[in-house]
Amino acid sequence: MEIREVLARNLRICRQERGLSQEELAHRAGIDRTYISALERCVYAASIDVVGQLAEALGVEPSDLLRKGPPPGRSVSTGDAD
Repeated sequence: MEIREVLARNLRICRQERGLSQEELAHRAGIDRTYISALERCVYAASIDVVGQLAEALGVEPSDLLRKGPPPGRSVSTGDAD
């Protein structure tokens, strides 16, 4: 998975988990709504500054938006019985 796809996936998941529309996230981050849409569709590559603005608006660390693996706030189940 390329880094644009990782950002798009994590951005969408974080936004939806918080119940935010693209428009509301854009307003909070000071970014145009169509740009948020383009990021979530992997049309554009975000600058590091934009990643920072989005992370702040979502209440996560910028690294959370770029992390491969389970989406931010979710853990991987090991399958072990408790």
